[in-house]
Amino acid sequence: MVVGVLVLELRMGEANSLKSKRRVLKSLLDKVKSRYNVSVAEVGKQDTWQFSTVGVSFISNDSAHVHQTLSAVVRFVEGMGTVELLDVRTELL
Repeated sequence: MVVGVLVLELRMGEANSLKSKRRVLKSLLDKVKSRYNVSVAEVGKQDTWQFSTVGVSFISNDSAHVHQTLSAVVRFVEGMGTVELLDVRTELL
């Protein structure tokens, strides 16, 4: 069993309040979760209105599949255009 953990540091330039940040982030997290069947949550910077840390996890018995799925999530988030991706960290356990 291989567990993949992805940590994304995001900047939401359009957000001008916590309410607008949460609206943008909820939409993004829901889309990622439904499209890639991964677990995803905001894991840091909850009270900062332009920045967020998002954690994504995925489990499979094939490390190539885990890496492929997490890479697809990164490409999807980059392509959304609603957030700026500041940092990406990936770890396979």
